[in-house]
Amino acid sequence: MGFFRTFASDNDVLIMKKFLITFVAGIILLSCSPRHTAGLHGSVALSCKEPAFLKPGDKVALISPSYHTPMENVEAAAGILRDWGFEPVVGAHVGKVYRGHYAGTTKERLADLEWALEDPEIKAILCNRGGYGTIRLVNRLSEETLSAHPKWLIGFSDITTLHAMETRSGVVSIHGTMSSLLAKAKGKGLTSTLVRDILTGTIPEYHAPAHPESRPGHGTGTLVGGNLCTFTPILGTEADATLGEDIILFIEEVEEDMSHIDRLINTLILNGVLDRCRGIVLGEFTGCKANLDFGSVEEMVCSYLEDYDIPVLCGFPAGHGDVNLPLLMGAPVTLDVTDAGATLTFHVEGRTQRIDTAAAVSEAVSTEKEIEKQREFVRILDFLRHFEGHLR
Repeated sequence: MGFFRTFASDNDVLIMKKFLITFVAGIILLSCSPRHTAGLHGSVALSCKEPAFLKPGDKVALISPSYHTPMENVEAAAGILRDWGFEPVVGAHVGKVYRGHYAGTTKERLADLEWALEDPEIKAILCNRGGYGTIRLVNRLSEETLSAHPKWLIGFSDITTLHAMETRSGVVSIHGTMSSLLAKAKGKGLTSTLVRDILTGTIPEYHAPAHPESRPGHGTGTLVGGNLCTFTPILGTEADATLGEDIILFIEEVEEDMSHIDRLINTLILNGVLDRCRGIVLGEFTGCKANLDFGSVEEMVCSYLEDYDIPVLCGFPAGHGDVNLPLLMGAPVTLDVTDAGATLTFHVEGRTQRIDTAAAVSEAVSTEKEIEKQREFVRILDFLRHFEGHLR
């Protein structure tokens, strides 16, 4: 400090000492902070690319990153993929059951995912079901592994974690139906066929009807989110896609009380997520109990948005309901909401297909009724065969 004493007073020297001490302490604190919390209150630039579209004969891996799936469902889904012109390949550990629920240990489930990513012949990855368990894969799979092998990853619910990891790694993925539900629907209906169409290069442009809780506006950003209970626990980690600078946030939930959803929405607010939102898409809230004095989950969520000048689309048919229209996570999108309805547009390569979401829901109801008729017919035949055998 001798140099400063020559030209400054003792008080100035004291101020300079305090400044230097504070500055050095700040540097030490930053260097010692956990790596995963570095961007907690900041943002990251998201720039995702689409994997290559599939051609006839391309291989699709079927894996179970979360809970176990009965093999008959996997085999039925594999048959549907063959009907679509693809070659299904089942992961080595898919048939395993660990601790009563998981499809193998964490290492085994991770091994199947790494295999599907690294095998050059695999062009897409279909998850068999959700449940719980993908949070154990966070920080076990590097961004470099995901970005070096850009492939279409398909799933929803607990697979939300993998979508977030893909988005942070710069790869677009598909929030859509999985093997269990694909088998149940026999590959019919837009919930199923739109996934097939996306894989082969046809991209939906969704047109939704007016909703009493929707909020008009225009917003553009990267589509992130998914199941609320799944992406909230990874806030601030390297798998957190909500750290994107400009995001369109998609939220859906199943069988959670309003109070729990309320807590999670407040968690998003406290972590600055809504400050980065340029629009919100509220999907299905299936079986969510109204234990707070709100008419709907949408009304409750929108009660927090009065201070945010962003468009909100309510009632989009995606999530755990009967209709689960696929969404391109990590893709740049535009959300336009008016009093007459809303449009969700994906700015990606491919042919565009206009989809009326109200018509899709109506079609799904008709398809489900037809499937139920077929099931009832099969039950009657089984009864008659049993009765005939009893008479013999």
